[in-house]
Amino acid sequence: MRASTDLDTLSDFFDRYGVALTTGDVPTIAGCYALPGLVVADTYSFSFSTMAAVALSFVGAAPDYQERELVAAHALIEEVEPVSALLTMVAVRWEFLDSKGRAVPGERYRYLLRGTEDGPAICTVVRTG
Repeated sequence: MRASTDLDTLSDFFDRYGVALTTGDVPTIAGCYALPGLVVADTYSFSFSTMAAVALSFVGAAPDYQERELVAAHALIEEVEPVSALLTMVAVRWEFLDSKGRAVPGERYRYLLRGTEDGPAICTVVRTG
């Protein structure tokens, strides 16, 4: 098992994650995370050590996407940096599509991914803009 730096593998992973985010598929979102996990932003941080805690942290996201009429998310991978044999840092800029077909700019994040038998899993998320 090794960390993935393959753009196709990483794109597939973030495509699955983006679909789960915009459809409110909390079990799939939770399944994209390694435990324990950490989310860091300018004004808050939180960690989770169970899949239930991951799920709870994303329950509020789906109504936000629905309220903004966001129907699709696309991760633009800007940088991939191998960190160790099992860890990869990936810089992502999210773009969204609304229900009228308009592009909606999203935020930037850095994801620390761990290679697992099932593919990449998010260990840490840092909101960068």
